[in-house]
Amino acid sequence: MERVLPFREDLKNGTFWLLDQRRLPFEEVWVPVRTGREMAEAIRQMVVRGAPAIGVSAAFGLVLAHLAGEDLEEADRLLRQSRPTAVNLFYALDRLRPFWGDLEATLQTAYALWHEVEETEAAISRFGSEVLLGQVLTHCNTGPLATGGYGTALGAIVEGFRRGRVRHVWVDETRPYLQGARLTAWELMRAGVPATLVTDNMAGFLMGRKEVDAVVVGVDRMALNGDFANKIGTYALAVLAHHHGVPFYAALPLSSVDPNLESGEGIPIEERPAQEVTHLMGRPIAPEGFPAYHPAFDVTPHTLLTGIITEKGVIYPPFHEGLRRALGLL
Repeated sequence: MERVLPFREDLKNGTFWLLDQRRLPFEEVWVPVRTGREMAEAIRQMVVRGAPAIGVSAAFGLVLAHLAGEDLEEADRLLRQSRPTAVNLFYALDRLRPFWGDLEATLQTAYALWHEVEETEAAISRFGSEVLLGQVLTHCNTGPLATGGYGTALGAIVEGFRRGRVRHVWVDETRPYLQGARLTAWELMRAGVPATLVTDNMAGFLMGRKEVDAVVVGVDRMALNGDFANKIGTYALAVLAHHHGVPFYAALPLSSVDPNLESGEGIPIEERPAQEVTHLMGRPIAPEGFPAYHPAFDVTPHTLLTGIITEKGVIYPPFHEGLRRALGLL
């Protein structure tokens, strides 16, 4: 897969560059970030998005705060507040906290996190490709743009195509932010994978016609029982897949599992501006002043999952045992 990563570093000049994903696929614009505060705002505004990519960006945001002479406690607080659902953000900042007094150690830990993302996702792609077959449907964006590595669900799809197992991909547009239409479609075109864009409400129709052989999605935070938060619309997709007997997989690094949560009931759900629902690409699609609700994520219960694709292999029910064993908690 021809990878376009969501960031590049130029720390000798005190800058971390982010590919502005709000402008894709129409423009490739790189945004310079020079402080921890700027990084927190860039994450909040979705210049960079996707749980693994947010984690790496937050780590380098703390490095930038160190270089810019910012108060690290304040920078850490702002970064943690930028996107509350994706657990990778907190995982990355927790990894860096012990090294705050040592810039070199902080920097090396940030690089290590980035390297681990690439290694982990190569394994996820390999294991995921072994369970996907035929026509696969995916939701949101889980490729290199969302991770900084090879991708999770989309990495598995592309590797499955390379191995001759996946022949076609259905791409949910992913309302209201259109990550599927704008980003996943763009990445699959660059990878040369046959794919077709559909609206989110077409999934049941396709499954009813037996045109979907598997569904695979990413994860922003998973509880120890396998309940997980992902982009809004995932839960409905899982219910449809269950009803039609279509295998439904979640692909994630184990760093996206929250060891403090026994179930999905405790996952915080980010609410984003209503304007993202009432407007499409900046243009109004609803009467002016009409109220709208925008939870950015929903929680899918583990009972709707066929398997969990991780860097240590595919975990099958009972998930509470498999996840704990993979995390070294048993």
